[in-house]
Amino acid sequence: MSPTRRDFLAGASAASFLLTHHSAAQTATGRVTLDAAQTRIQLAPPEFPQTEVWAYNAQVPGHTLRHTRGDILDVQLKNNLSQDTTIHWHGLRLPNPMDGVPGLTQAPVTPGSSFDYRFALRDAGTFWYHPHANSVEQVSRGLAGVLVVDEPKAERPDVDADEVLVLDDWRMASDAVIRDDFGAPHDMSHAGRLGNYITVNARPEMRRAAPAGGRLRLRLVNTATARIFDLRFRGLQVWLAALDAMPLETPTKVTEVALAPAQRADLLVDITAEAGEEALIASVERDGTFALAAFDVTGPARATRPAPAALPPNDMPKVDLNEARQVPLVMAGGAMRGLPDGGMWKGDRMDMRQLAGAGQFWAFNGMVGMPDAPMVEAFKGETIRIPIDNRTAFAHAMHLHGMHFREVLDGGTLGPWRDTLLLGAGQTREIAFVADNPGDWMFHCHMPSHQMSGMMNWIRVS
Repeated sequence: MSPTRRDFLAGASAASFLLTHHSAAQTATGRVTLDAAQTRIQLAPPEFPQTEVWAYNAQVPGHTLRHTRGDILDVQLKNNLSQDTTIHWHGLRLPNPMDGVPGLTQAPVTPGSSFDYRFALRDAGTFWYHPHANSVEQVSRGLAGVLVVDEPKAERPDVDADEVLVLDDWRMASDAVIRDDFGAPHDMSHAGRLGNYITVNARPEMRRAAPAGGRLRLRLVNTATARIFDLRFRGLQVWLAALDAMPLETPTKVTEVALAPAQRADLLVDITAEAGEEALIASVERDGTFALAAFDVTGPARATRPAPAALPPNDMPKVDLNEARQVPLVMAGGAMRGLPDGGMWKGDRMDMRQLAGAGQFWAFNGMVGMPDAPMVEAFKGETIRIPIDNRTAFAHAMHLHGMHFREVLDGGTLGPWRDTLLLGAGQTREIAFVADNPGDWMFHCHMPSHQMSGMMNWIRVS
């Protein structure tokens, strides 16, 4: 029998540990080395053998890199894998050569070689890093980590703890081996690579003590390749304070949070359960609602705090819809609906059968995969509106590199800043962004099975 979500939940009250932040070793100059290599960890419960994974510095998730806004990030990637890799710094507004997309912003980092990433951290918030080469396999095998960029000390919220929760799933066999069916046509043409085993910070259970009445800052990061986490809370009063690293103007009290692949949410959480009780974060799945994280509540209770204030905003551009140029995007393909008109791939028009034979199932505006010409060519400072029509039978998490966008809502109002937007099957949504970061930037579905089978394009800002 292979490890499953129920194995994870069966142990939810069996162990207790405190979450910790792991910091990568720094040189005297402040440089961090991330060594991408094969290793083994105890990923499944103790009754299963260790699992061979790919990891940064032999740790899954990779070290939580922690800096303060305005710092210089200085990281050397060493590739000790058997295939090319890179690091993409997800959600960061950074110089284009540092974005980590092989063939677009940098040459791939070949086995045995290294690459230096160095840039200023413009924004505070919760970010993450992962490969942008052969992403289905490399992320599924464990290559992912979190980057926390703190606000200046005087601007940080008053909390009793600040914790990172990395939500992930794994597709494992009965011997705790990660299944190597990374190019499975069913995954590529359907909902993506869904795992059978859920973890929080790569542990089969997450449990810690928390004071009654305490306030926590919980940084949730979805590093799964396809799973959309639908979260519920018990014994907790929860305010949504930031999405995809960008603070909301006012923290919003919530009872549920949905996180698509690559999305992040910063929660400010008050423990309302009594001493001796449990407070829970749970995930709603098709076969039930299951605890992901549990807090053993201890007394005496802390004094009640007022509702939290907003996190300090990052310096974002003004989105002026009146001056915006509109570039529509139609998403098509996948199982059930397909590509009846075929599509253009690598400069050739192919029918649906030919595309499927090449492992390609999706198209943006009739283009399959990365075309020679960008979907959008914008001048620096121009505002672009992209209405996105998802004509497929599946959800997609659309991610824009190098810049954040806002959703255009009814009446022309603007939603919160995001870098990844979830579009349900058949939905039409619209985003707007200021093209203020020069370079060539990917715009793609962040379900890697979809990305690598057609759902990627790019935007040029000059």
